[in-house]
Amino acid sequence: MTTQSLESLPLTRLKGVGPALERKFSQLGISSIEDLLFHLPLRYEDRTRITAIRQARLGEFVQLEGQIGSTSVQFGRRRSLQCVMVDSTGIIHLRFFHFSAAQKNALAEGVRIRCYGEVRRGRSGPEIYHPEYRILKAGQEEPVPDTFTAVYPTTDGLQQGRMRGVISQALSLLDQAGGLKDCLPPEITRQFKLFGLTESIRLIHRPPLDAPLEWMNADTNPGAKRLAFEELLAHRLCMRRFKTLYAQRRAPALTEGGELVKQFEKTLPFELTASQRQVSAEIEADLMTSTPMLRLLQGDVGSGKTLVAALSALKCLSSGFQVALMAPTEILAEQHCVSFRAWFEPLGIRVGWLSGKTRAAERRQVLQELTSGECQLLIGTHALFQDQVQYKSLGLIIVDEQHRFGVHQRLSLRDKGGKDRLSPHQLVMTATPIPRTLAMSAYADLECSVISELPPGRTPVNTALISNSRRAQVTERILQACNSGQQAYWVCTLIEESEQLQAQAAEATAESLRSKLQNLKVGLIHGRMKTAEKQEIMTGFKQGDIHLLVATTVIEVGVDVPNASLMVIENPERLGLAQLHQLRGRVGRGSTQSHCIMLYQTPLSENSKKRLTVMRESTDGFFIAEQDLELRGPGQVLGTQQTGLMTFRIADIGRDSLMLDDVKRASEELSARYPESVDPLIRRWIGERLEFVNV
Repeated sequence: MTTQSLESLPLTRLKGVGPALERKFSQLGISSIEDLLFHLPLRYEDRTRITAIRQARLGEFVQLEGQIGSTSVQFGRRRSLQCVMVDSTGIIHLRFFHFSAAQKNALAEGVRIRCYGEVRRGRSGPEIYHPEYRILKAGQEEPVPDTFTAVYPTTDGLQQGRMRGVISQALSLLDQAGGLKDCLPPEITRQFKLFGLTESIRLIHRPPLDAPLEWMNADTNPGAKRLAFEELLAHRLCMRRFKTLYAQRRAPALTEGGELVKQFEKTLPFELTASQRQVSAEIEADLMTSTPMLRLLQGDVGSGKTLVAALSALKCLSSGFQVALMAPTEILAEQHCVSFRAWFEPLGIRVGWLSGKTRAAERRQVLQELTSGECQLLIGTHALFQDQVQYKSLGLIIVDEQHRFGVHQRLSLRDKGGKDRLSPHQLVMTATPIPRTLAMSAYADLECSVISELPPGRTPVNTALISNSRRAQVTERILQACNSGQQAYWVCTLIEESEQLQAQAAEATAESLRSKLQNLKVGLIHGRMKTAEKQEIMTGFKQGDIHLLVATTVIEVGVDVPNASLMVIENPERLGLAQLHQLRGRVGRGSTQSHCIMLYQTPLSENSKKRLTVMRESTDGFFIAEQDLELRGPGQVLGTQQTGLMTFRIADIGRDSLMLDDVKRASEELSARYPESVDPLIRRWIGERLEFVNV
C-alpha cells in the first residue's frame, strides 16, 4: 500500500464498517482512513486498573468488575433499568434510562461484567448512570489496557467502543502504509523544531505509558504541539487566501465626501478625539482605493466607534453608493437607527430599517427603495444579508459586534455590491477588545485600527463585589441614587439560553423591586418583547420617566443613557468578563461618579473569584479581554458557535498563543517557497468549512 492511498482509502475497507456506519461517520466529516486518523480524542480515561467498589468515591470516574446481583425495571418520574453490581468489597447500582429488552436479558443475575463511569449519589447509595460496560466470559481472565483509553467526539448511534475499534484498525493500516503524507516540507519541520506527523498521530491516539491523564493538553506532548501548529497554520493560510482573493476584486473608489463630513461635524456638540481622527484617516485612505477595504475597528466601551462609522458612511454616500449597517440584536440595531436618523436625516439622507420582525408591507417598501437607490443607508439585524435583499449600489458594509456573527455571515454580504459587479468595502467593529493572539487567528484577513482613548468627561466606573445576602442594602442604595435624580439598571442573568426563562426571571425581579421601591417607576425590558414595546421603554428611560430599568443582557451593547450612574448585575459569575465589561459600560457615560455592583451567589469557585477580581480592579477592556482568554479560552471569548472557522480540533489559542508568531512566519515562508503545500494543508484541517472562504 502506498502512503498516499490513505487519503482516498474508503472506510468500508475496515472490518465492520458497512454503508449504515459509513453514513454515521460522514456526519462527523469522516470519509476516508486519513480523516479517521485525524479524528482526535477529546480527552483520556484511566482504565489501566480495576477499583474495588468500596474504594469508589463520589464524583470519580472508575473502572469496576463484578457480578450482577439483581436486575429490575424501576418506575418513577422516568422508567429505568437498575442493576445491582457486587464484588467482594461491596455493592453499587448501575442505572440505564435508555435500554432494550435484549439488554435487560443480557444483564441477568450472575453475569460478570466490567464497567466504567462516574460515581454519583443515588437514592439507594452510590450509582453509575449509563456506564460503558462489557460482559466477561465465564472463567476467562480479561487483561486491563496498558495505556490510557481515548474518548472521541461521536454522533448518535456511534458508540465509543465502536469508534475505538475502527480507529485501532486505521492505526494498523497506518503502520502497513509506512506513514502519512506530510503537507509540511522537511525544511519547515526542522526550522520550527516540529515532531514528525505520523509519530504525532500515533502519540495522540495511543499515549505513552508514563503520560499524564491531561496528555491532550500537556505542554510535554510533542504530538499535540505539532498538530496544533499545523492546524493554526492551515487556518491562517485560509484567512490570508480569502484576503488575497478579495483584494483581487474591484471596489468603488470613494473620493467624494469632504463637504458633507464638514457639515456633519458642525452639528456635533463636541470635538472628535485625536484617536477618532487618526482611525477615520486610516479608513478614509482605504475607501479611496479600488481595492476592497477589510478593516477591524476596535474601541473600548464608549470610545465613539459609532461616530467613526458615521464619518465612513458619509464618505460612501457622498460618492453615490449605499451603506449597510448590521448589528447582532434588535435593540442595538434600533439604537443605531435612532442615532443615524437624528444625524443623517437633517442632511437629506434616507435611512431604512430591516429586521426579522419587520412587517411584510414595510419590508416590501424597504426592499423596493433599496433596489431603486432611494434608501441610502440600511440598518438592521442579520436580515440584511438574506437573498431577497438586493442593493442598487452597495459601497460599504459596516458590521457591529462582529464576534456575534459567524464568519460566513459577514462574508455573504460582500457579493451584494450590485453596480458594475463591484465588491463593497467592509468595516467590522467591536467593543469587545480582541487580544492580539485572537486577532492574529480569528481576524487574520483584516487590517486593524484601534481607538485608544475615551472622549473627555467620562468618569471611571467604581466596581464593587457584594454577596447576594446583602440584597436589601443594594435595594436601599438604588432608592438613594434615584431619589437624588440619578437612574439605575438592574441586570438579570440566567445560565439558560432560553429567552423565555430569561424573560420570566426578569419579570419576577421587576415585580419584587416594584413592591420594595413603590415610589420609583420601574421599567422592564427583555428579548421577547415586541419592538414597539422595547422602543417605548427605552425612550421612557432615556427621557428620565423610568427611574430603574430591569433588563436581561439584551442591553449589553449600544444603550446610551448618560444620567444612569448605577448598575446592579445579578449572578455575574455566570457571564464572561467581556460581557460584564460591556454591561458595565452602560454607566459612566455622564460626569457623575458611577458605580457597578456585582451581586454574586456564594460560594464562589476559585476561577469565579479570579474573574470577578479582574473586573473590580480594572476598567481596561484589552487587559480584561486577555484575562478572559486566559481563564475561559477562545471558544468562550468569541463564542465558538458563532465564529465559524474558530472551532479548532486540537489548537487552543490561549494555550498555544506562544507559537502564533512562528505560525505567521511559517505561513509566509510556505506561501512564498512551497505554494504547492498550501492547498493540501487547508483541505486537511478545514475541509468543507472552506465554503466560508468561498462564499
